[in-house]
Amino acid sequence: MNMLSQEKIVEIRNSVNIVDVISSYIPLTPKGKNYFGVCPFHDDTNPSMSVSPSRQIYKCFSCGATGTVFKFIMDYENISFIEAVKKVADLGGISVNIGKVHKKQNHTELHQIYDLSLKFYINNLNTASGKEAKEYLSKRNINEDIIKEFQIGLALKKDTLSKILIKKFKPEEVLKSGLVGKNDYGYYDMFYERIMFPLYDLDGNPIAYSGRIYNREDNSKYFNTRETEIFKKGELLYNYHRAKNEARRKNQVIIMEGFMDVIRAYSIGIKNVVATMGTAVTDIQAHLIKRMGREVILCFDGDEAGAKATMACSNELLKIGVTPKVIRLEDDLDPDEYIRKYGQAAFQKKIDNPISVMDFKLSYLKIGKDLNSSVDQAKYISELITELNKIDDDILRDLTIKKVATEMGIDESLIRNHLGPKEKEIKKVKKIEQPPRTDKYEKAESSLIYYMLRSPEVITMYNNKVTYIPTNEYRLLAREISAFYKNFGFISEADFIDYIECDPELMDTINKINKSNTKENYTLEEIEDYINVIKDYNVKKEIKRLTNKMKNLTDPLDKAKIAEEIVGLKRSVINV
Repeated sequence: MNMLSQEKIVEIRNSVNIVDVISSYIPLTPKGKNYFGVCPFHDDTNPSMSVSPSRQIYKCFSCGATGTVFKFIMDYENISFIEAVKKVADLGGISVNIGKVHKKQNHTELHQIYDLSLKFYINNLNTASGKEAKEYLSKRNINEDIIKEFQIGLALKKDTLSKILIKKFKPEEVLKSGLVGKNDYGYYDMFYERIMFPLYDLDGNPIAYSGRIYNREDNSKYFNTRETEIFKKGELLYNYHRAKNEARRKNQVIIMEGFMDVIRAYSIGIKNVVATMGTAVTDIQAHLIKRMGREVILCFDGDEAGAKATMACSNELLKIGVTPKVIRLEDDLDPDEYIRKYGQAAFQKKIDNPISVMDFKLSYLKIGKDLNSSVDQAKYISELITELNKIDDDILRDLTIKKVATEMGIDESLIRNHLGPKEKEIKKVKKIEQPPRTDKYEKAESSLIYYMLRSPEVITMYNNKVTYIPTNEYRLLAREISAFYKNFGFISEADFIDYIECDPELMDTINKINKSNTKENYTLEEIEDYINVIKDYNVKKEIKRLTNKMKNLTDPLDKAKIAEEIVGLKRSVINV
């Protein structure tokens, strides 16, 4: 449980307006009593998230996401409940003494193995054996502050780490970590004579490494930990845990390919930067990027491979409604090389003057084409039309059409007449979400609890008339709502959500209920109907149980007694 009373949490929540806080993350538009915006928690293209200033609750009518200002910040920034409370307290100007805010921690054995390995590698770099590696880092302008900030370490030649880990942890877990291998001669270190750059999860816990050679020749300059249970490249962004706050402050995030690019940018004070770690950008990574800031700038390597990666990443972002800007670097340089060659001012100028994603695409689509050839011209315009259909920004779309028409000496209508519906519109048609199909019993349970969250009258009817809710997840939630009302004498969805500290399982159930129920008002007859349907289910279940029991009995008197019970239950079903 948290260290603050329920009353204090309510005071902190009420110190801010949920509309003001959420609108600092996503644009909101007033409509009636509420405000609406594009939900950041699913692939939303039309505003489906409603924010109620009176109830201090947000709700997405598409995915069911629901919560208070705390829950929104938790999910958007991927932080714990108490971290979110502290953030809101700071925004509301409320001083709270909750001690040091500890980030969410995982305590699996693999995490413990990586925590110990990190200490080991860092220590190695600071011994006499690390002198040569430190000199190498110094030559690359990586100073002590950067070494400490990014927890850079060193793997030595000897199989020392494997011996330490095998003594302390289960051998099978150590082998799972990817840090240790095994052959006929025993266990051995996977990394040796390499400078070790830790890779982190979204909360800043070390979960993998990239090891770089520094004093010898090797076919692979970098050697990375293989994917494990806790390390999935496509689900992470390098430096996310450091960059997210700065990105939120600037409302801008810069995306690079390699972790050395990020470290170099960070070393010159550019801290709102993350890396994809050389992989094609996944849907998960795209959504993480979307939440970091409204302005997204892609700054990949300046070579052909970097241009291809920029194209792929921009398309992944466009799918989820993000229109990025692009930086292209001269001389085929990557950001690390560019900053070291041209300096901080030159790179900052690039950041201040990115090109539009469509200007980049126009340039990219011309590669390998002879635009004096009518065949290549037709191919260029055809490919351009495909890219224009991916753009959600109508102004950018229109400006691009005008620019290309002028450049190619053609009429704008030639392009406009061949434009189809945008990809998002096609996707929207194909993926119209159908409400989940439920039987009448689950519908009754869901609806009853939906109104319990909103009305003490319904809670009282539940307490007096419902003995058992059949579905486990609904039963647990109903009990919690009832207990809250008993303890505090009132019910408020916002207060209840904060009371359960956004418990993941209970919140999943609340989201599910909110997705399948939208009507705010109810009649007593409706509530009675829901209760009777639940009773009907329980009675029929009991009849089935007694019928099966009777089949196994041999004594006629016992059978007659149970038969009488079944008749009584059947009568009660008729009367329901």
